[in-house]
Amino acid sequence: METLGNASAGHDPALGEVVVSQADPERRIGELGRQITEDYRGRFPLLVGVLKGAFVFMSDLARAIDLPLEFDFMAVASYGSATKTSGVVRIVKDLDVDLAQRDVLIVEDVVDSGLTLNYLRQYLGARDPRSLEVCALLLKVGEQRVEQSLKYVGFSIPADFVVGFGLDVNERYRNLDAIYTYTGQV
Repeated sequence: METLGNASAGHDPALGEVVVSQADPERRIGELGRQITEDYRGRFPLLVGVLKGAFVFMSDLARAIDLPLEFDFMAVASYGSATKTSGVVRIVKDLDVDLAQRDVLIVEDVVDSGLTLNYLRQYLGARDPRSLEVCALLLKVGEQRVEQSLKYVGFSIPADFVVGFGLDVNERYRNLDAIYTYTGQV
């Protein structure tokens, strides 16, 4: 039986090639969860999800981590309705918890230019966390304008604009269970 995500993907001319197939995220997120569990053993990490794109990834990742966890979410804007980052980062929703002396893991959907992530690292780093690392589902190869040191990366992908598995264009396609290039118009 096809899921709604697969059914809508199969008939949408705005979707191009599959970049990450349906089975790949489950396998890779399991590996990331085991690595994070080992790296944070004996600690109580705070996962900070970057809304809205990271919510699907963060949900699966949290279930793959065998540790007590706490969650909070931020919403930032750097795209608007475009397919390229504007380079201007705006905090739309800030965190509710104190980061002082916490082990913080930023959970991000995709890192392309790195400008948003660089801003978030500085912004959250100023709140005195014990540690601050990043777990990104996708890293767009060759797109970084800012050097990134990412401890956890799900997949390195080409620089195409992609949708699915939480990633969207104009709030569409988040429910797809695979990741596709987007070839349509914005």
